Amino acid sequence: MIHQLLTAEIEQHVEAMFQESGNERPAHLKILTEHPAHPEHGDYSSNIAMQLAKIWRKAPMQIAGELQSRIEQNARVQGLFSKVAAVAPGFLNFYIDWEVWASGVYPTSGERTNPRKGTKVLVEHTSINPNKAAHVGHLRNSCIGDSLSRMLSHAGYEVEVHNYIDDLGNQLADTVVGMLHTQTEGSFPRFGDFCWETYAKVNQAYKAQPELAEQRSVVLHAIESGTSNLAWMGALVAERIVREQLDEMKQFGISYDVLVWESSIVRAGFWDTTFELLSKTEMFHKVTEGKLAGCWVLKNLDEAGEAAADNLEYQGDKVLVRSNGILTYTAKDIAYHLWKFGLLQNDFVYKKWEDRLWSTAVQGTKKAIGHADMVINVIDYRQQYPQEMVKLALEVLGYDQQASQLKHVSYGVVSLSPGTAAGLGMDTSEGKSSYAMSGRQGVGIKVADLLDRMESVIAAKRSRKAGISSRSIAAAAIRYYLLKYQLQTEVIFDLEQATEVTGNTGVYLLYAYTRANSILDKAKKDARLQTLETRFTGSLLEVQEYHLLRHIAYWPETLENATSQLTPSLICNYAFELASLFNHFYSACPVLKGSEEYAAHRLWITQTVKHTLHQALELLGMPTPKRL
Repeated sequence: MIHQLLTAEIEQHVEAMFQESGNERPAHLKILTEHPAHPEHGDYSSNIAMQLAKIWRKAPMQIAGELQSRIEQNARVQGLFSKVAAVAPGFLNFYIDWEVWASGVYPTSGERTNPRKGTKVLVEHTSINPNKAAHVGHLRNSCIGDSLSRMLSHAGYEVEVHNYIDDLGNQLADTVVGMLHTQTEGSFPRFGDFCWETYAKVNQAYKAQPELAEQRSVVLHAIESGTSNLAWMGALVAERIVREQLDEMKQFGISYDVLVWESSIVRAGFWDTTFELLSKTEMFHKVTEGKLAGCWVLKNLDEAGEAAADNLEYQGDKVLVRSNGILTYTAKDIAYHLWKFGLLQNDFVYKKWEDRLWSTAVQGTKKAIGHADMVINVIDYRQQYPQEMVKLALEVLGYDQQASQLKHVSYGVVSLSPGTAAGLGMDTSEGKSSYAMSGRQGVGIKVADLLDRMESVIAAKRSRKAGISSRSIAAAAIRYYLLKYQLQTEVIFDLEQATEVTGNTGVYLLYAYTRANSILDKAKKDARLQTLETRFTGSLLEVQEYHLLRHIAYWPETLENATSQLTPSLICNYAFELASLFNHFYSACPVLKGSEEYAAHRLWITQTVKHTLHQALELLGMPTPKRL
């Protein structure tokens, strides 16, 4: 990557200058490069001279001039830059030599081998309760997790994708209680839709018949024991729902390697082993008095020493085993993560669920699954504290390296705009800016319904339908809509906005990609251009072409930043700007008209745009069609 080469070059000269001066280099000094907002200030810039001025007590321009001279004498970063300029108040500006860049005849990285090769990353995402149809909030999780998995694989990691199925939870028990004690009438296209209504009905029934809530405990206990009629009913509901959810995700290009069922964690005895390990530490203990008497809690390392002995509900404590012996979700999650990192002797057995997808099972075969070097959990921001407790448990047990490699990709939830909420029958008289979806109230946008609606919008707006299906375009548009926001942003979902096909949308990107394909296909059919060899010619570079190439040059480092920061929205932002710049180029610079020299030059640019946009679309999990 260019910025790596440039940073290494500056680093070399700065280090030499420190040695020559006899000064010790401060540990905090960091060399950074940036993209100037205005092209006249170069394609890359560094403020290192101004940082050094404070250390050496010299004028920034004097230091910048010295660095400029050294870099010019060293062939301007292996010939990649045509010009290096020291400008007030002390910046170093670098101008790419586009002939050299286009030739690719320069090192593309400072490393000969990929250090990520052989590093296993386990990504857990989706993990929807198996008690009803999935809604658009769940889909945001899945789209983020799937794109992260693609990005990490592209970067060279060995990636294993898990979908955790909570088949022992209250939500599944509620649906079973609803099926037994409420009446849901009507025709439903999917079992999950029936369960959606049933789940809402039983939560309404709990309010009218408080005694009915006792049935939840009965069903939950039966499901956990796993041997009764109720247990089988819960298992059948969960399996049917999971199959429907997986089918829905496939339509968005989302897949998994492993389904991990919570019941399997219990059967495999993960918690028993974990309990034994934690019991050997001072941070895990049984409370003997107060409201938490009889509970086993994990105390926060930082806060334990400050907590008063009689303050047993101190916020740093976390209950892992309730006084009745029931495990909390966090307890099972801690055990699960010890397994993820290969720190338990216990293991699952697996059966094949479908092609290239395995599931934990009661009986099955052993597989080389888990044993990760890094674990990434895609879970919304409300789960931050439980995730911190899992990390704390690893630290308490002495697994500091694993704790440092446990990453929580936190994101904002999806809520409904006032207009969309009102359309679903919600009371919006409070005048709030957004309204939360509620499974208990049966309010939300189901994934299947959204896809159906978007497909209708796409089909109505297409003048030609010779390319991929309207449903595939619809799925791509929805994926992009959910990925383009920064992770921490609350997505206020508006049906009208989500179904737009112009502006910063997935459809706009697909049109730009197919336009590049169309230009290249026409060139192959043009007798004048069929045998033309595409090539870049710097002397022909127009301003629109320069802006386009400048953006393309930034792609490798944009992708590196998006991957290291685990942020797919950076790729969305990049791809939208690339599509916009390409469309400006197409309007201002006719590709197939004019001399053969111009055609060869502009076809080369078009081919480069197509290649770059192809990569971005694939990492975002979007199709790359030749035609729309």
